[in-house]
Amino acid sequence: MDEMAYSINGENAHYGTPTNPCAPDRVPGGSSSGSAVAVAAKLVDFALGTDTGGSVRVPAAYCGIFGLRPSHGLVSTENVTPMSQMFDTVGWFARDLSTFSRVSNVLLPLPADNTTKQPLQFTIPKDCFEILGSLKDQTYQILNASVTKRFGSEAVDNRNLGEFVSNNVPTIGKFISDFSESEAPSVPALSVISYVMRCLQRSEFKANHAEWVKTVKPNLGPGIRERVYEAIISADGPMEDFHALKTEFKSALSALVKDDGILAIPTVPGSPPKLRMEAGALENFRARAFSLLSIAGLSGFCQLSIPLGVRDGVPVSVSLVARHGADRFLLSVAQELYGTLKEETKKAWSSSQSSL
Repeated sequence: MDEMAYSINGENAHYGTPTNPCAPDRVPGGSSSGSAVAVAAKLVDFALGTDTGGSVRVPAAYCGIFGLRPSHGLVSTENVTPMSQMFDTVGWFARDLSTFSRVSNVLLPLPADNTTKQPLQFTIPKDCFEILGSLKDQTYQILNASVTKRFGSEAVDNRNLGEFVSNNVPTIGKFISDFSESEAPSVPALSVISYVMRCLQRSEFKANHAEWVKTVKPNLGPGIRERVYEAIISADGPMEDFHALKTEFKSALSALVKDDGILAIPTVPGSPPKLRMEAGALENFRARAFSLLSIAGLSGFCQLSIPLGVRDGVPVSVSLVARHGADRFLLSVAQELYGTLKEETKKAWSSSQSSL
């Protein structure tokens, strides 16, 4: 794994980087890289991982397997070395949905009632796919076609998530101007969400580990070293505003997905980065990745990364997000939709191949 769980690449300067079985020239994703690779390489049927900022969802997407970040606080983190308690979760990986569901049945709390609801609304935000995602993998079209076929066109809502967040999270106004001038493609409201989550995470990381880092002075690998030292020397910033925004965001997202809605987003902004990619090139990718990963991260909602297959030698995935505590509902929707997703993926990719 990445040292101190402080990266989404999965590279380790001391012990080597586990080989991504799906794309050996690319990073496996982290920080739970070993767990994801062991599953993808068929060494084990399933594996556990931790996810604070994306450490289950990212390696699942990069290695072409299923990965769940459960609702925050739903699965015990007892005896897990904390990175940032406000966001730490224990999740899991599997190659197929039936194994994944069996593991989930053991690890998730039993439901109050066993009735499975049908999703009444599927929000598939255009901005998340067109600005933050990768257009060439056609996941936006695949999701829209699959949900329409399975649940009807009236279930589909393509509103922009950035606009919704700007209009429903009042405290965002205090930060938005800092993120509106970005030259790289971005959704400013989601850049703020990502920034607030990273600041809160950094503050807790510092409280947990600064003393150890200063005393032991560990020989951390490149990239991690800078991030860890930046975290322990940085000032906390306006914590009251950060906490207010976190509460508002959770409440706005709850109003959007309600009890029986699903939010569909790209898990990551495109293909896994190449091994030893230059730091500057990685930065824009990381920024877009965290704009997507912080949606479930800051709200505490559950998110499942679903593999669609391998295209041009790289794995492609999408994510479904449901409200806090609706983990079993999320899994039942995934089971119902997965067959159609695979059909529509095959259709979209073969027709674009033939038109080349």
